[in-house]
Amino acid sequence: MSKNVYIAGVGVISAIGNNVAENLASLKNNSPGMGDMQRLESNHKGKLPVAEVKLSNESLCQQLGLPLHTSRTALLSTIAAKEAIENSGVTIKKYRTGFISANSVGGMDKTENFFIEFLNDNNAGDLHEVVNHECGAVTEITADHLGISDFVTTISTACSSSANSIFLGARLIRQGMLDVVVAGGTDALTKFTLNGFNTLMILDSQFCQPMDENRRGLNLGEGAGYVVLVSEKLAGSLDVKPTVQLTGWANANHAHHQTASSPDGTGNLLAMKGALKKAELNPSDIDYINLHGTGTNNNDIAEGTAIKNLFAGNYPLMSSTKSFTGHTLGASGGIEAVYSVLAIQEGLIFSNLRFETQMKELPFKPVTKLQQKEIKNVMSNSFGFGGNCSSLVFSKNA
Repeated sequence: MSKNVYIAGVGVISAIGNNVAENLASLKNNSPGMGDMQRLESNHKGKLPVAEVKLSNESLCQQLGLPLHTSRTALLSTIAAKEAIENSGVTIKKYRTGFISANSVGGMDKTENFFIEFLNDNNAGDLHEVVNHECGAVTEITADHLGISDFVTTISTACSSSANSIFLGARLIRQGMLDVVVAGGTDALTKFTLNGFNTLMILDSQFCQPMDENRRGLNLGEGAGYVVLVSEKLAGSLDVKPTVQLTGWANANHAHHQTASSPDGTGNLLAMKGALKKAELNPSDIDYINLHGTGTNNNDIAEGTAIKNLFAGNYPLMSSTKSFTGHTLGASGGIEAVYSVLAIQEGLIFSNLRFETQMKELPFKPVTKLQQKEIKNVMSNSFGFGGNCSSLVFSKNA
């Protein structure tokens, strides 16, 4: 049994960069990725900003050598997971390797194309557009491309999906079932998602302002983020020794409402307390919180209230990187896990962009300027629909 689980590699693609280096540069330069829709065709074009990955499907397919009918969700997944493996220096075929990936839209971006043609003519439409509709197909496409077959599974728990993928991977390593797990998540923008969130009346027609008193809602984004988890034994054999561990994790499902968090942050608090307990840390040990911080009225007050109750006057530095990437749904926990690792490795507290006014209910506010600071422990929060709340704790090696 491996007590410690190490982060050997990271990979990411988002609206602020096509790889880890580009994402880090944007975070350092306070360069957000929101803008007018360029790829997604929608009646809301020009009205609702989104955070799109700048590469086209054609460009992604060409880079990977995958067919053009591959869903964008799978393409983003494969790009980021491949980078994570390359960054890790692990020859995955030598070890018992798992791939645990999250998403919420599956191959819906392709299904939507098929549906338009099919409505006009029931004999029209390319069936290649629908065969990979469900969430698991996205995972399998990437796993096949990477050559991973020992353990492959998909998690879809809304916005906490990627975080749950990561800590499932850690549990499998600690129980001695796998040596390596590539874990995280992916999601692509779709019309269905945009229209659904618009129906909930939680989309911002301006660039979002997470944790601000005058927040109006969220901006949807897309992307993928993965970490390569390895056992303690494997970590010790690598040429480049990992500098970060995943030390804590917890999930709490308080089922308050289908889409809203409980106003008092019940599930949020349980998840954060559970992650600290697993990591054997006190609240005062946390140097930085990568907030779930979506920018919606309900989500931010629930998370903020839970932080107020847990940290009780000794508040860590905190920020929402969704102010850069938008809310990437099933990918958010994976992308923000990568940012949490980078925060430790680079000694950086990332900005909470566009923050202006402190929330009247909270005695703290997020960081508004990039800060250089030694960071030992980062908490990353991912709180999803249905009250599915998860927190991860990443720690610098002693």
